[in-house]
Amino acid sequence: MYFTDRGIEELQARRGDEEVTLDWLAEQLRTFVDLFPEFEVPVERLATWLARLDDEDE
Repeated sequence: MYFTDRGIEELQARRGDEEVTLDWLAEQLRTFVDLFPEFEVPVERLATWLARLDDEDE
């Protein structure tokens, strides 16, 4: 189990029944990076990965 699994499990337990839009998620990611600029690169990588999930070239 990775350390991040605990955070993911908490997210799922607390908000797993909610529906969100990608616009909402993008805004939350922007807010997170504003508050924690040291995480800009990992957030950028996650956002890019999510954006390209359906790309057959990846």
